[in-house]
Amino acid sequence: MKINIAFATTDGAPEYVEKRRHEYTNDEKNKANLDNVARDILYKMLDKNVFRKIKTCTTVKEIWEKLIQICEGNDETKENKLTMAQQKYESIKMKDGETMAEFDERFSAVVIELTSLGKEYSNRELVLKVMRALPREWDVKTMAMRESKDLNKLELHDLLQILKPMSLSYKQDLKLDPQNLNRQKH
Repeated sequence: MKINIAFATTDGAPEYVEKRRHEYTNDEKNKANLDNVARDILYKMLDKNVFRKIKTCTTVKEIWEKLIQICEGNDETKENKLTMAQQKYESIKMKDGETMAEFDERFSAVVIELTSLGKEYSNRELVLKVMRALPREWDVKTMAMRESKDLNKLELHDLLQILKPMSLSYKQDLKLDPQNLNRQKH
């Protein structure tokens, strides 16, 4: 952290002269020390690629602003990230052989990404999206849930807790299905 002292010049414009460390007040010393500690923490946390991009910054404030620019980008970059995350959300489907826990993890990652970009969905929208993302074999179960539960009050985590045991029994049913056994033999 550099501390500057302003002096008036003959033409009226201020001239800045850097203050020497031994001229710092106690408050200035504390601020300089905090700046050094924060810089040290940031340096240790960054990977080599990001560090190369910020190593010319002289203050923590400069480093922080550069990190924001690197991570978030400009408005156009943010808009592109949001568009891509929304496309992931809209197209997400449970994959064949995927457990409910794996799907929950994948779905949650997309929702977290959207939230970090400023897009939030209501709990009801998330619940309906999960139900639509399930394979066709789940249609009967999700239809029954839609009729028996108030989807405005059903929390996403509760839905997923209901679906996880169902997914285990569904996998067992698939293993016992004679058509499925024939497919596995071939």
